Amino acid sequence: MHSIVDNAKKTIFDQEFPKLDKIKVLEKYLPEGAAPLVGRWIDYFKCEFKISRSRNSKFGDYRPPFGGKGHRISVNHNLNPYAFLVTTVHEFAHLHTWNQHKHLIKPHGAEWKSNFKKMMQPFFEKHVFPPDITSAITAYLNNPGASSCSDLNLYRSLRKYDAVHATATTVEKLPVKAVFKLKDGRVFRKEEQLRKRFRCIEVSTKRIYLFSPVAEVELVEDVA
Repeated sequence: MHSIVDNAKKTIFDQEFPKLDKIKVLEKYLPEGAAPLVGRWIDYFKCEFKISRSRNSKFGDYRPPFGGKGHRISVNHNLNPYAFLVTTVHEFAHLHTWNQHKHLIKPHGAEWKSNFKKMMQPFFEKHVFPPDITSAITAYLNNPGASSCSDLNLYRSLRKYDAVHATATTVEKLPVKAVFKLKDGRVFRKEEQLRKRFRCIEVSTKRIYLFSPVAEVELVEDVA
């Protein structure tokens, strides 16, 4: 039995717990009807699937076999079911592409895009996603990027299904010159928009950073 590691709860579902069904674990995180196929992928690809703590820099991660370890995929535990599934398919597409081409191609090149489309199709056929997300994914699949976060239409569609989203403040909602801070305490001033991102200046260092319009921040009072 190939394992599911639930890092969010520090519980390991593997051969130490032979009676636990990986499908039942996956059903806690995935939309209805999606868990059986993901469970089969875990077995077929001989993959260790980790349900990880939240990471600000990414929703999920794929690591190819190395140092005696096999395929490893991790997905953040706090994603809503639809975002969890999109991220899971994204990472399994990396795994499938690595099996076919190893390191000889670009991570998000044509080969990965083709596999991502093919592996998403069964979930469309099962009508796993609501219509608005189906529409957003279909548009995204015309030219999927490195991350579902990079497509603002898909990102916004997925975020609507978060348990808590109404109180979140994003960079695009702030007026120019507004001051905001991140979870790590760093403070920035919003400047003009440059193509798809906003130019922001870190108050303490005067360094310039480019922020996604949908980056979540906390508004603070102006500082000198």
